[in-house]
Amino acid sequence: MRYSGFRVIKEALTGHKGWKPTWRDAEPQPEYDIIIIGGGGHGLATAYYLAKQFGQKRIAVVEKGWIGGGNVGRNTTIIRSNYMLDGNEPFYEFSLKLWEGLEQDFNYNAMVSQRGILNLIHSDPQRDAFVRRGNAMILNGADAEYLSREQLQEELPFLNYDNARFPIKGGLAQRRGGTVRHDAVAWGYARGADQHGVDIIQNCEVKGIRQKNGKAIGVETSRGFIGAKKIGCAVAGNSSRIMGMVNRKLPIESHVLQAFVSEGLKPVLPGVITFGAGHFYVSQSDKGGLVFGGDIDGYNSYAQRGNLPVVEDVCEGGMAIMPMIGRARVLRMWGGVMDMSMDGSPIIDKTDIEGLYFNGGWCYGGFKATPASGWCFAHLLAKDEPHETATAYRFDRFHKGLMIDEKGMGAQPNLH
Repeated sequence: MRYSGFRVIKEALTGHKGWKPTWRDAEPQPEYDIIIIGGGGHGLATAYYLAKQFGQKRIAVVEKGWIGGGNVGRNTTIIRSNYMLDGNEPFYEFSLKLWEGLEQDFNYNAMVSQRGILNLIHSDPQRDAFVRRGNAMILNGADAEYLSREQLQEELPFLNYDNARFPIKGGLAQRRGGTVRHDAVAWGYARGADQHGVDIIQNCEVKGIRQKNGKAIGVETSRGFIGAKKIGCAVAGNSSRIMGMVNRKLPIESHVLQAFVSEGLKPVLPGVITFGAGHFYVSQSDKGGLVFGGDIDGYNSYAQRGNLPVVEDVCEGGMAIMPMIGRARVLRMWGGVMDMSMDGSPIIDKTDIEGLYFNGGWCYGGFKATPASGWCFAHLLAKDEPHETATAYRFDRFHKGLMIDEKGMGAQPNLH
């Protein structure tokens, strides 16, 4: 079934009796060519592109819970490619381009809204750093625009420009950035993968990875053993748990990242705004709620909840740049388990175990990377070589001293 405006009208006139399930709730088969562990955005996108773009068959996605119940449904929905370093910027620009054509590609309304993202500038040195970042973005084919204080006051009059500690001196804007409906991304990729023959197996927890003669040959699950020629791990904050099943220690820490939604308000924010002097970012959802977040909790955890000091810190950041936010009530809050790599950049690579591949370490950048992560991981699984935009995302960069230290993007081990 293809979705369209005509289909909606037809179903409305016929009692909505023709809709079919978005995807099959598949039963596990004894063996597959490729198994993807993790039914989040990255795992589903990988399966989708493996089948659609690379022509692979007999693929399964195994998810311990339900589709959309992990980090893909527990984030602040922001998409952007405003990175600086050569190892990252081409990848995230590739991802943003995939976002721009995603809904037409998999025929599902993911509510992609390129409303723009703005990073505020509060000091002269920060202006220099952001101008440098903008130039790096432009050199890599992305869009970037420096906005003066006067331009910002015209576009965003409600910000606190004369804050004694954090005066606003300008901003770096990426007009093509914005937001996407997070759970719709999971549903859209699940539907697309299912239409290409992928088995999506929910409530199927991986308990172990079986090996034979140094090769991964399948996964032990709560629903029995499932054989595979290749296994891809894409489980975000649970990466260390899964790789621990094969006695591999990762350069990754698991931390909670909290997010918040206010009560519904009339339209006040035209796009995404980030506070340059503290870690605070905010946008407004289609339902009217302000969606915002800040720093990770400063301790390791696998719990999908956070602590109150971070709540206070995030709210203080919001009040510093936007005093009016103090009048809004927080409707709900939640936490996602982030796989924080030691240099703030991801890993898409083979492991030293034949047939076992890894995708993780996404830090704050996981959701915005979903399309490119899936495409590049599928490329690696199908061709056994990295995609051109992901050549820097190797395990050995930590041994070779080739870290991609993208400031503000990942864990700082010395602070934990």
